[in-house]
Order: sequence, then C-alpha cells, then structure tokens
Amino acid sequence: MIFDITDKKLLEYLQHDSKQTNKELSNKLGLSVTAVYERIKKLEREGYIDGYMALVNKERVDKNFIVFCHIKLVQHSQDYVVSFEEEVKRLNEVLECYHISGDYDYLLKVLVKDMVAFREFMVKKLTTINHIGSTHSMFVINEVKHTTVISF
Repeated sequence: MIFDITDKKLLEYLQHDSKQTNKELSNKLGLSVTAVYERIKKLEREGYIDGYMALVNKERVDKNFIVFCHIKLVQHSQDYVVSFEEEVKRLNEVLECYHISGDYDYLLKVLVKDMVAFREFMVKKLTTINHIGSTHSMFVINEVKHTTVISF
C-alpha cells in the first residue's frame, strides 16, 4: 500500500473529529466523496485505523482523579510478568499500563473519583495482585496537555 501525504492529512482530520462526513473531508482534501470513502476503507483494511470511539469528559462522569502508579514486581520471571499483566488488564480503573525500563517494572495510569476511591482501589484491587513487590503513586495536580492525535 502507498501511504501518501493525502492519507496523512486524512488521518489527522479523522483524529481531530471522526464524525466528519466524507463530503466535509472531500472538501478539505480536494478529492471526490468516493475517493475519500475508498481511502478510509483502505486505511481501515490496512490497519492504519484501529477503530473509532467517543472521548468522555472525565469531570462530567465524576472520574477526574488521575494517578500514575509505578509497580515493581518481586521478580521478573515470565510467569510473574504474564500473571501480573493478565490481572491488571481486568482492572477497569487502569486506563493504561506500560512495561517500562528503569527502577520500576510497570507504569499504570489510573482514573478514579477521588483519593478515597484511589485508596479503595489500592487496598482492595491493585495490591491484591500477586507478585507486586512495591508501588509508588503520583497524583496529577493539573493536566497540562492530553491528546490522542498522532502527528505526521
């Protein structure tokens, strides 16, 4: 597949607002509606577009307390890593989980209502996962930038 500048522009437009009509996109790109439709289908088929979703306002749903948690496992065996990753995937409060280098093994982005909810999450869910040696939590004071847009 040829991935050209028009495809990049189309992806940028869709990332900013995926509810735009093909007609609106065709006007921005100088293409026919059919050409835009075919390009979108090609980008979906080739795996450039993973899906479409709504971004929910955290404040409106009363889940505006963001915490980043560093996790250190007691050891790095394959069984411990796989087990931890499977268990953390089941935690709805965890929006993102990354296996990282450095002093800690994992970085989690957790979203809850408030400090009370975070404590309950830690005590009743996260720290009940086997093989966690230690945790270190950092609370967000202010979200300076948050985007899902990948620039080209």
